[in-house]
Amino acid sequence: MRIRDIAWAKLNLTLEILGRRDDGFHELRSLVAFASVGDTLEFVSEPAGSHERAETFALDVEGPFARALQGANLILEAAQTARARFPALSPGQFRLVKTLPVAAGLGGGSADAAAALRLLMQTSDGAVDADDIAALAPELGSDVAVCLRSAPALMTGRGESVEFVTGFPPCGVVLVNPGMELATAAVFGALRAAPLRTPPEPVQPPDFDGSFEALIAYASARANDLEPAALTLAPQIHTVLSKLHDLPGVRLVRLSGSGATCFAVFATPREALRGAILAVEQEPDWWITAGILGHPQAPPSA
Repeated sequence: MRIRDIAWAKLNLTLEILGRRDDGFHELRSLVAFASVGDTLEFVSEPAGSHERAETFALDVEGPFARALQGANLILEAAQTARARFPALSPGQFRLVKTLPVAAGLGGGSADAAAALRLLMQTSDGAVDADDIAALAPELGSDVAVCLRSAPALMTGRGESVEFVTGFPPCGVVLVNPGMELATAAVFGALRAAPLRTPPEPVQPPDFDGSFEALIAYASARANDLEPAALTLAPQIHTVLSKLHDLPGVRLVRLSGSGATCFAVFATPREALRGAILAVEQEPDWWITAGILGHPQAPPSA
């Protein structure tokens, strides 16, 4: 059986860092949504009756950012962890087409791991369900839980607590990376957040009721608290943000996550496409793409 899924790019529309916890993680509050661009992951499972059935998972990587992936990979870690928990899962071969930049603030590794979990669930013949996978996801990383459904959500805790947002209005977005990697750990280190003194007050996820203006108002009243730290490590980000602010029709410009990818939000996908064309004309060597922001729909997985 050969099936495929898309690991959608995750954007932090807001990212509030509330303080450094005693366990070393940072307490955060972040509104996230997903863009209609991402890596493609395929999986070929071993037939149940195969005489030469493999006992482990394998991974091939190709695509424009394949060479940037080094060391341990979250796809194999997710697959191996899932099979250790659910022995009925069949091993097999993954093939990743890596089209998202690496260490770019887009949650790419977590999205890849989430896609792997979704694919394994499809091949389980009902032995593993969505609740099983959802319980496993936070063990693999703070962003894997929200990437599992790839739907607009409010993340709290270290990111593992996810409440989904209602009424998120689909809109246009331009993503830009100047061709550099920026390690999340380095940015959090440069942030030097104060210790978390008291537990944060619980908050309810927003309901935008389909209103683009309500979304912009909510995001504009908050910030990405990692942006100043990221700028100290990569001053080039300031140039990216400035160029995005100059695009006609842009309503919100932000660094995503720990960067170095920045994004610009537009009322419509058509405006975003026009903005991306202008950006490419100005900076042809940068990674620039346009898409729809919200809850992307995966293509048929056959």
